[in-house]
Amino acid sequence: MAEPLDEARVAKLTRWFEKGIPFNAYLGLRLEVLERGRAVIRIPWTPNLIGDPTRPAVHGGVLSMLVDTTGGAACFAMLDSDDDRLSTVDLRVDYLRPGPAEDLVCEANIVRMGNRMGVTRMHIHARELPKPGEDASPIATGTAVYSVVRRSSGTTVG
Repeated sequence: MAEPLDEARVAKLTRWFEKGIPFNAYLGLRLEVLERGRAVIRIPWTPNLIGDPTRPAVHGGVLSMLVDTTGGAACFAMLDSDDDRLSTVDLRVDYLRPGPAEDLVCEANIVRMGNRMGVTRMHIHARELPKPGEDASPIATGTAVYSVVRRSSGTTVG
């Protein structure tokens, strides 16, 4: 299990991810879990997420945004200062099956976190994350590399 974060830090990052980023707020994004090196984000189902009305299936852009945002949240949970910054350097999304007309839930975990780079792995499921022993067939998986700019002095992670 990941190391818990200070409650004030979690509250601040949750407000920022849910309300401070207009696109996230538009989608109704909810940050459900934020621990050091781990994040879980949900996007509630709405018909506006459909990209292919003949199936219907969730738009691939929604899935890639969810992968990127959840990976970024896991990295932000590793930083200790509000002045530190992240930017996506590389993002790979594997679309494994059509996204159904249900809530989307993404989990991200840190693979490596250094002073200048962070690497995460993510997976998206419908409705809920699978429990141990359940079928863990994700809708999409992703890997991302983030550039880390530490503006705070003396902070080192990893």
